[in-house]
Amino acid sequence: MPFTYTRSLWLRDTDTAGVVYFTSVLEFCHEAYEASLMETGVQLHFFFNHPNQAIPIVHASVDFLKPLHCGDRPILHLHPVELTSNTFTVLYQLRLGSQLMANAKTKHCCIHPVHRHRIPVPADLLHWYEKWQDEPT
Repeated sequence: MPFTYTRSLWLRDTDTAGVVYFTSVLEFCHEAYEASLMETGVQLHFFFNHPNQAIPIVHASVDFLKPLHCGDRPILHLHPVELTSNTFTVLYQLRLGSQLMANAKTKHCCIHPVHRHRIPVPADLLHWYEKWQDEPT
């Protein structure tokens, strides 16, 4: 079942045309990602400062389908869709009511923060993946 996160759009999230600034959508997605981690019991301070693991985003994309404006409260649906031994991909849908406003995707790679070589997906992320994926593995 996908994770659901609601976010208000503020003036600071928009551009001079009055619509959501493109990087703001990726910020919303990352907020939803962090909230979904916390929902599964991940301690964010330790997770993002772990001495033996780093989980950088290696690819991100957004498809804007309809404009989002200041004052809108889109609902983000997050669900992981691909898992390998050291990477995972997350899809996001931003909706206003039944209207699909944007689709986004992030791909993450698990690495050792000092040596920079790939490492296996950590157990807490496997638990997170299993909780929010659409179908059981």
